[in-house]
Amino acid sequence: MPMLRTGKRRILAGILIGLTFLSSIILGLGVGFFLSGSHNTDVRGDLSSYKPALPTQILDRNGELITEIFSDEKRDIVPIDELPRDFLYALISREDSNFYYHRGVDFGQFFRAAFNIITGRYFSGFSTLTMQVAGRHYADRSEISIKRKLKEIWYAFQFERDLSKDEILEIYVNQMYFGHNAYGVESASQFYFGHSARDITIAESAILVVQLASPAFYSPINHPERARARQIDVLNQMVNLGYVSRSEADISFQQYWDSYNYTRSNISSAYFDNDSKAPYFSEYVRIQLNDMLYGAVDINKDGYIVNTTLDLGYQAIADNIMNKAFHSINERYKTKSDSRLAIVDETYVPVIDMLGLIFNLEDIQVAGSKQKKAARNEFYKTLSPTLEVMSLMFGLEGVKDLTSYAAYKDQLSAKKTTVEGALITIDNHSGHIMSMVGGSDFETKKYNRAVDAKIQPGSSFKPLYYSAAIGSGKFTTATRLYDGPIIFYDDGGKKYTPTTYLGSWKGSVLLRYALATSMNVPSLQVLEGLGFEPAIERASRLLGMEDQADNRTLFPRSFPLGLGITSVAPINMARAFATFPNQGKAVVPIAVISVLDRNGNIVLEPEKERLREQQRNRGKDGEIMTPQNAYIMVSILQSTVEFGTLKWRRINIGGFDGMPMAGKTGTTQNWGDAWTVGFSPYYTTAIWFGFDTPGNSLGRELTGATAAGPVWAEYMKTIHAGLPRIEFQKPETGLVEMKVDAISGLLPTSECDEGLVDEIFILGTEPKTFCDIHPFEKERDENLIEGLQDILLIEDFGVDTFDLNSLSTDLFSSDIPDLDLGSLLDDDTAETNTDANPLLD
Repeated sequence: MPMLRTGKRRILAGILIGLTFLSSIILGLGVGFFLSGSHNTDVRGDLSSYKPALPTQILDRNGELITEIFSDEKRDIVPIDELPRDFLYALISREDSNFYYHRGVDFGQFFRAAFNIITGRYFSGFSTLTMQVAGRHYADRSEISIKRKLKEIWYAFQFERDLSKDEILEIYVNQMYFGHNAYGVESASQFYFGHSARDITIAESAILVVQLASPAFYSPINHPERARARQIDVLNQMVNLGYVSRSEADISFQQYWDSYNYTRSNISSAYFDNDSKAPYFSEYVRIQLNDMLYGAVDINKDGYIVNTTLDLGYQAIADNIMNKAFHSINERYKTKSDSRLAIVDETYVPVIDMLGLIFNLEDIQVAGSKQKKAARNEFYKTLSPTLEVMSLMFGLEGVKDLTSYAAYKDQLSAKKTTVEGALITIDNHSGHIMSMVGGSDFETKKYNRAVDAKIQPGSSFKPLYYSAAIGSGKFTTATRLYDGPIIFYDDGGKKYTPTTYLGSWKGSVLLRYALATSMNVPSLQVLEGLGFEPAIERASRLLGMEDQADNRTLFPRSFPLGLGITSVAPINMARAFATFPNQGKAVVPIAVISVLDRNGNIVLEPEKERLREQQRNRGKDGEIMTPQNAYIMVSILQSTVEFGTLKWRRINIGGFDGMPMAGKTGTTQNWGDAWTVGFSPYYTTAIWFGFDTPGNSLGRELTGATAAGPVWAEYMKTIHAGLPRIEFQKPETGLVEMKVDAISGLLPTSECDEGLVDEIFILGTEPKTFCDIHPFEKERDENLIEGLQDILLIEDFGVDTFDLNSLSTDLFSSDIPDLDLGSLLDDDTAETNTDANPLLD
């Protein structure tokens, strides 16, 4: 056995020697061949004459310029001797541990890489820091070829000949891409940590060098856990190489994560200095490009042409309508808030203060605290900006710290009291993003709420699991439900008692009416009958969040989930609803159609790549529900516009000029968020209004139907003006249309004289039994009349003048008379049976 092992070792050693010898010959021949057509390069002279290239142009779907992404390449250069040595050690540990010992090429790393590739173990690179700098200036690093590597090797030798190691390092750290549009270590440090690269710690150094490998994948802002794992690897390497001690690494690591700001996950880019006709969309595209082309290119200077899906005409309409809405809704919110506060100030504050003075209860005395609050607000709004200018003029650091804190507090207050919003429109079939509004002011805050916000959807979430209930066959559009006080128990025995808007109940209702008018209790009956797991499976797929279906914080297995207790972005809701008019096939939002280089060559075609993937899968993976299931959901959501929570929105704008529309409103707990998500046969639009900081209330006057609904209706009517009127696509088979009793949802009999309705069913789920409610009522009424006649001697007392049929119906009806909300609220604020706390529309 020992002899056998020795023989294997000899064979392996022979193979390694042979591979090394062969690799050396190939490398030598390659470099020699390349050098035969080259000449010595004046690296220092080339660097001094280095000029920026062309900006990247972002075009809309019609070829109109949206914006240009560019940088003048004027870096904030940091001399190498001003950077902490820990950062340089981290860089060398991660990227090129033998940097100070090789002359441009690390042959040991080269042979290891060659062996790994030849033996098929894994693909590993061998580029040194010098080779990366050389490749950036003299080769196309997006090209994967032997020729490019030979160029990098040759020019690496030239760099090492003409420049010192520190000069090479200085070029590297001031030019390389660190993610989020941050080029150079100073820009990256300012963006990630908020301070100069001159002050970065050991742990921060490790975070930065991790970005060089894959900034989109290891972003500490978008993917903190991934960045953390790689950060640990770099710190371990630094300890193993003796650059820092274990205690220094551990302490710095702990301090970094103890102070880590997880709320920065909404920040996408280091800067966006260029004018744009669609700033939120342009920034979204910029992020997409960085993810698609990371590392090898610089979209600020490489002159790409990016063809996108946006329609600047639709974008202008969206901007105009949303800007009016921001102003109007904030004014309405402020007026109502001031009115409520005035009542408190005039009525309750004097009483509370008097009690506090009489009984010496300082904690409840509020008059003084109100004055202090007013003084603080005056300081934040008026005095602080003036003091900040003075601090900059005279170098008053203490004053600057005070004004920075004041600005921070003012921003926090604005998040709680300024109504923000978002709008996104996508094509129902292609997923093209047609317009995008991510907030009220891009320049003030580059937070794109259309794609990055995490907001509870309220009752707009209901159609997602209703679709699964319809598809299961357990429920139909005519399933009879009950709207009244009911206690629900989840699998763990936890009790939940939903309420309804203004305390009104409808009694017996059919499923279509329950969803169109957004009833809470009937909806939870649907969720209970379906089950949490099927509901979550369907909802997560529709939202494009199937990888998070097992996240019980995001999708709790409890009844509040049925009323929208989860977190989504408007883009998720838009793709979910677009599935219905797309015959049940998944709709994946897309912004970039193609990317061309400066010479017109196609670099990327994301849309064609996606279509090819769908063809390979034969479209099956993309089908979330059957076309029949989807069409029934379209039909139900059309009822929302016809007689449900969007009825008054349709009436107020004079209809949609014959274009069919469908949708759903949603309002969250305490009236904190207002949604409307709806679609035509062409497009789906999701609109949200609320606060960046949860916890505040818009008030009962600003709901999904009264705040977001009118904006959705006006916008959808405007963008569809001039488009040919088409109907929603209806499957030719698999559906059954029939009349059913309006009360029972069953087949009508001759006694069903209270009304029939036309309904649609998936074939096989249609009702097959006759209505048994009205025959029972008729027999019951006849028996009642007989009894009354015997008791009251009806023929003697002339009681036949009373309507006994009506009397019996009133006595025995299970339905509570409808509450006419229109008599309580005017058309601008009323909704049809909208839901109340905890969720309403």
